[in-house]
Amino acid sequence: MGKIISVCIAKGGVGKTTTSVNLAASLALAEKSTLLIDIDPYGSSAVAMGFTPDKIKAGISEIFNFSKAIEYTIHKTEIPFLDFVPANINSIQNDERFAKMTENRVVLKNALKDIRNKYDFIIIDCPPTLRGITLNALTASDTVLIPVKCGQFSLEAVDKLYDYINWVREVSNPYLDIEGILLTMYEKNSKVTEISERELRLKYDGYLFQNNIPVTNLLNEATFYGKPLCLYKINSEGSVAYINLSYEIITKNQELLNKSKE
Repeated sequence: MGKIISVCIAKGGVGKTTTSVNLAASLALAEKSTLLIDIDPYGSSAVAMGFTPDKIKAGISEIFNFSKAIEYTIHKTEIPFLDFVPANINSIQNDERFAKMTENRVVLKNALKDIRNKYDFIIIDCPPTLRGITLNALTASDTVLIPVKCGQFSLEAVDKLYDYINWVREVSNPYLDIEGILLTMYEKNSKVTEISERELRLKYDGYLFQNNIPVTNLLNEATFYGKPLCLYKINSEGSVAYINLSYEIITKNQELLNKSKE
């Protein structure tokens, strides 16, 4: 049974989509069958994966209006072990209808029941909000990966998400756990980085990943070409960081992966 990980925090500009896309691609490079699901109405993962609207046959919108099963929304990618379900909510009207449909918090969980055995990992790229579709994702997930850009506002967002996860455990998913806290846009020898990392270790020491994602323009540059960084410049510092993160997650979940093959 595949592990479902939501990449989530109620803060924009911290690298949620960048992490979702590059982690999913790195897991696939390690030959772990991976499904990336974009549930953010902005649909940034599709851009980062090179999926223009004409290449999208169906997506998360059809799943929530029950017009198509999730199998029909899955798109193949350039990476053999990586599949993709796009967010295709491309108008204000669709966004409003979609928001109403997400009030049923178990739609995504029920949709994933039929396919999760086909994948080792399912990565969900969440929007920077804690309601509606995000609640759907956390209800369906096993764990949450929290990307954090060093700074006071991001630290407050982690506290808010931690409280929200506890609430989700009470109302819809008692087994939800934290996969880890990932420091993104990491600047060595920065005072802000030093303070932020110290504060996170005081509160959430057991959750911090060993690997950090450095500041690099190449991550944004790769998006312009519609590719994960590992397909754009695999030996770059950012690509290596995400590959190392993927191996950290694989190692952490090795027992689960072994069971799924039995």
